[in-house]
Amino acid sequence: MQLQQKKMGDVLVVRPLEKRIDAATATEFKERMIDWIGSGNRRIVLNLSEVDFIDSSGLGAIVSSLKKIGNDGDLVICVVKETVMSLFRLTRMNRVFDIFPAEEEAIRALSGEQA
Repeated sequence: MQLQQKKMGDVLVVRPLEKRIDAATATEFKERMIDWIGSGNRRIVLNLSEVDFIDSSGLGAIVSSLKKIGNDGDLVICVVKETVMSLFRLTRMNRVFDIFPAEEEAIRALSGEQA
């Protein structure tokens, strides 16, 4: 699975470059996220601008990443297409994750800056 990453201060921005996070890609996605978290990245923005579809495996991998960060950090999501947003609403994950319309807003929220 292709994942683009960049550091913005102490915030890691991860952007999957695949259209789908599903059973075929979820394990690799989760392993890469856990590696980054294990390397000390505790504030992560997940930019889903390229993703059209997430299945239960993909959703599980994202939730696992959030659990791995624990209470000493956060994982927020940004730039979510409507097809993916409907899944977040259906599974009530929109109540678990902070979801932002733009990457810049998500970074600001995690770095504690005011808009």
